[in-house]
Amino acid sequence: MTKKILGALLALFLLLAAVLAVNTLRKGSRQLPVEPLAPVAVDEVAAAQRLGAAVRLPTISARDDAQLSADQFQALHALLAQQFPRVHAQLQREVVGGLSLLYTWKGTDPQAKPVALLAHQDVVPIAPGTEGDWAVPPFSGAVKDGHIWGRGAWDDKGNLLSQLEAVEMLLAQGYQPPRTLYLAYGADEEVGGQRGAAQIAALLQSRGVQLDFVLDEGLLVLDGVMPGLARPAALIGVAEKGYMSVVLRLSATPGHSSMPPPKGTSAIAMLSAALKRLEDEQLPGGIRGVAAEMFDTLAPEMGGFSRVALSNLWLFGPLVQKQLEGAASTNALLRTTTALTIVNAGNKENVLPGRAEATVNFRLLPGDTKDGVLQHMRNQVSQAAPQDRFELFALPGAVEASKVAPTDSAQYRALQQTIREVFPDALVAPGLMVAGTDSIHYGAISDHVFKFSPIRANAEDLKRFHGTNERLSVQNYAEAIRFYHRLIPQVAKGAQ
Repeated sequence: MTKKILGALLALFLLLAAVLAVNTLRKGSRQLPVEPLAPVAVDEVAAAQRLGAAVRLPTISARDDAQLSADQFQALHALLAQQFPRVHAQLQREVVGGLSLLYTWKGTDPQAKPVALLAHQDVVPIAPGTEGDWAVPPFSGAVKDGHIWGRGAWDDKGNLLSQLEAVEMLLAQGYQPPRTLYLAYGADEEVGGQRGAAQIAALLQSRGVQLDFVLDEGLLVLDGVMPGLARPAALIGVAEKGYMSVVLRLSATPGHSSMPPPKGTSAIAMLSAALKRLEDEQLPGGIRGVAAEMFDTLAPEMGGFSRVALSNLWLFGPLVQKQLEGAASTNALLRTTTALTIVNAGNKENVLPGRAEATVNFRLLPGDTKDGVLQHMRNQVSQAAPQDRFELFALPGAVEASKVAPTDSAQYRALQQTIREVFPDALVAPGLMVAGTDSIHYGAISDHVFKFSPIRANAEDLKRFHGTNERLSVQNYAEAIRFYHRLIPQVAKGAQ
């Protein structure tokens, strides 16, 4: 009997191993076969100096002060006009919302839907007290050790100027796009884009514009960041998570700290219990949607157990999900995240406050909604406090998650092809943008909105994003220029 059981178990094991092997091997590469492009000549030294000059202008934006750094934005506009004379002579330029820019390059085919390239002019401030930690002053724009240094070199003046460099080169070559091309450069992306991108998108919509293709900053060419992947991964953001901050306000009877109320009934106690529930009972996650497509695309390119596991999620799904949930960056791909960001309560050590409040920030996964998140929050808080003791309200600026751009489209294929031509060592896959971009405002006028920056980054580089010692290599900046120089003719082809 024991031998029969062992034999059955062995047969079952061999059958399982065979199924796993077949599933793994039948998932062939989904990479687009293309020939690498011969590098277009770029004057790297001159281009780097032009970007450095733009970085020297501290174009810092503020949510509540539209005129903050206005003189720096205007100086940037003048600098761009001086640096890119053909662009400013041959393209129409409009100022939108006070400081944002919209360039129009008229196409020859009036039947073809236009395309748009996005970037933003504004930068985040330097964290107080960290100025001395920079290898060079943060707004020096220095070109040193093969890099352009300073706040905005990467985010996002590198994208903005590389687009203009490419357009200037194409104009010099006599190129005329069949499709109309818009260059849209917001001035307040870092604070939500309401004065810039939102107004530009609304202006285009009022003119009846429907865009065939939109590309904004976004995911990167990641090198050595994806576990199990030996080659760089160029991830195209095909969707962007939504954004909502909710204020939770608890009320109780104020009093003297010498006579505290029953356990768990003070404003601070109820708030603490509510916040713990919100963090412990987050919205469910899963390997689905964009995340599932990303892993399905990259699985055949991986080695060892990573390839087997991702090719057989029917068996290894729970194990893979648990591993992904263990890191903040990959957990954000799987669920609507909950972040406790602000807490306010009390003003004197011997007084029980009558009110305590907190702000909770949610980044919404496509498929989840603002109303659904509010209901989830209400359900959890009601387990920690009576309903007549709390109120919830969303702060202004909340947005739903974007639509998901289809990956089986000519638009995605053109972007995929260009990346493979300019970055031949990279594997291309769709991904989810977990942070915010200006392109969230363009969903009403395009079904093909992508978020990708032609920037190479390793794990060490990622720490520089919005951080200390932000920089962009001169060589990579030249690659970015070549990327846009190739992409524009690809996506600006006339109606097929």
